[in-house]
Amino acid sequence: MNCISAGRLIVLLLVAVALQGQLNPGKWRTDLSRKSIDLAELKMGGPAKDGIPAVDRPLFVSPQPASSWVDPKEPVLVIEHGGEARAYPLQILVWHELVNDQIRDLPIAVTYCPLCNSAVVFDRRVDGKVYDFGVSGMLHQSNLILYDRQTDSLWQQFTGEAIVGTLTGRILKIVRSQTTSFDTFSRVFPRGKVLSRETGYRREYGQTPYAGYEFGNRLMMPVRIDSPARQAPLERIVTVTSDDKGKAYPVGLLRHQGSVADRVGKKRFVIFFQQGMVTPLDQSHIAASRDVGAAAVFSPEVEGKHLNFRRKDGRVVDKETGSVWNLLGLAVEGPLTGKRLTPVEHRVYFAFAGMAFSPHIRIAGDGTSSDLRHKMPEGIYGRQDQTSPTPP
Repeated sequence: MNCISAGRLIVLLLVAVALQGQLNPGKWRTDLSRKSIDLAELKMGGPAKDGIPAVDRPLFVSPQPASSWVDPKEPVLVIEHGGEARAYPLQILVWHELVNDQIRDLPIAVTYCPLCNSAVVFDRRVDGKVYDFGVSGMLHQSNLILYDRQTDSLWQQFTGEAIVGTLTGRILKIVRSQTTSFDTFSRVFPRGKVLSRETGYRREYGQTPYAGYEFGNRLMMPVRIDSPARQAPLERIVTVTSDDKGKAYPVGLLRHQGSVADRVGKKRFVIFFQQGMVTPLDQSHIAASRDVGAAAVFSPEVEGKHLNFRRKDGRVVDKETGSVWNLLGLAVEGPLTGKRLTPVEHRVYFAFAGMAFSPHIRIAGDGTSSDLRHKMPEGIYGRQDQTSPTPP
């Protein structure tokens, strides 16, 4: 009986070792018997577990001192909660991909996947328990895989869903956020807080390890697209979802029109687009990168009155009063100066990520297409032998 038990134990240990070999290097306690994907779909991104270190003790400064090292056109991820506004410069997130933070009573995980250009903020609570997260060093469909330090479960950044481990199937709640230029943030929130470069690590903040990526027209990691798709893989799209429906707006369309009014399900909204924000995925020095512009989505209602918008002289104005609005939904000139539009949750990311994770979201601007799967031939994009850049 003891021999049988010992034999079974050895088999189980051998199986566990074999399965652990499919995870990135590092010590893992992940329950691999619980999963919603084939473990073979996980790809090694280059760094081992925590090789890209999360920022766990974020420090903040006011916009004025931050302006000495953040260019006005650089992108920052903005979060407002409890009367407080914080900006997380992508020049820092591109190196760390994750900040464990807390704004007043709200514990958050601020995440950024450079390969998908997907910036998402999550509530770190699951069933009332606060979890801490790290960067696994693995990718799924070229998207960042997080892990929680309590159970070592693996989480898909794009969806916020646990895909391997004890918490498989649980989904983190998204906290509304917006990416805009540092100049826009500092003008609206002169007393806001900006994530400091004092992260506890030495990195080339202000530079990017992803130089040439966005306009190189080639993915760094393999992504499986099961059907043909219309959009170029690295084209930016803005998506809005409601009632299990969604719609995508190519940035090229928004750049041409300046503002777009639409609805998804019962949700009415307006999208603003303005030039004045660079990408962190172009030139080595982010401040010298191309201006890709920024988009924001709002309810078109102010004090119960519906507004219509248009672009005039490069700025967004409402037709009813001629007031000028910025990308944080604030009226900065005209009769409605000081009024703010209510933000609508939205996402901005590369089209290939939409094809991989939300292929049936409809695309605006082309009546011949019903979803994201109509131009780009199906297949695997990105070379199998490529790995993402490894921060020092």
